[in-house]
Order: sequence, then structure tokens, then C-alpha cells
Amino acid sequence: MRLKNHVRLEFFSRPENVSLARTCAAACAAQVDCTLDEMEEIKLVVSEAVSNCIIHGYDNRADEKIVMELNLYENENLEIIIYDYGRGIDDIDQALQPAYSSVPGHMGMGFVFMKSFMDYMNVESSPGDGTTVKLTRNLGQRSNQALA
Repeated sequence: MRLKNHVRLEFFSRPENVSLARTCAAACAAQVDCTLDEMEEIKLVVSEAVSNCIIHGYDNRADEKIVMELNLYENENLEIIIYDYGRGIDDIDQALQPAYSSVPGHMGMGFVFMKSFMDYMNVESSPGDGTTVKLTRNLGQRSNQALA
């Protein structure tokens, strides 16, 4: 796969930066022929991943670092990598289960949404060393299938 564009964004773990990350990802997705639905799904996935970093990785501490990398390939694959240096996830399999949340009162659907809207999702984490979420979506592929 040949890389068409690469963006690396580093920002503080502040709630107002969720919209910054969403906008950046949408702008990257807009560089190919994607649908509005695809763009909204990308924005939702980024919101969930960045919010997880803030809430679960950093316990809402506002001045920690989150990094988002966007790789757009010529075959219209968009790869989104979001990572933090927070507390990490003790049990990834449990965290991926629907309705599980480490924070009482939260829905626990973030990873479920991410997985349902993306073609590929991988979560790597080490307790005390942070979490990396890698997501891939072939933009245009699902809309082309709907037309067939």
C-alpha cells in the first residue's frame, strides 16, 4: 500500500480537543471520495477513542498527552492510530465486551461502536504504560457495496 498522506497530531487530554481530533480525521477522510455517512462514522470512532484516553487512560487529567496518527493510502484505506501514556487496560478482552466500563455509570459501548464502524480494530495496552488503538477503514468500499 502506497501512502497518500500522513498526519500526526499531538494534543492535551482536554475534552475540547475531542472536536479537534474529529475535525482533523474528517478532513483527512475528505481527501478521498467518501460518503457523509462514512465521514460521520469516522468522527464518531475518533470521538470514542480520544474520550477513552481522557476518561479511562488519564482519569480526566487535562494536561496529559494524546497522539493521533492518520495514514491515508492510495487504495482509500484510512488508518487511525490513537495512543496515550496513561494507566493502560488490565484486561483487554473484558474491556472489549459490550456494556463493560471501568467507570460506573458509563455505557461501555465505545469499543463496540469503533469495531462496528471500522473494517479493522486492534487494541494494545500495558498497565501503567498506556494504550494504543489502531483502526482501519476502506473509504468508499461500503458505499460501493450499497450501490451494487
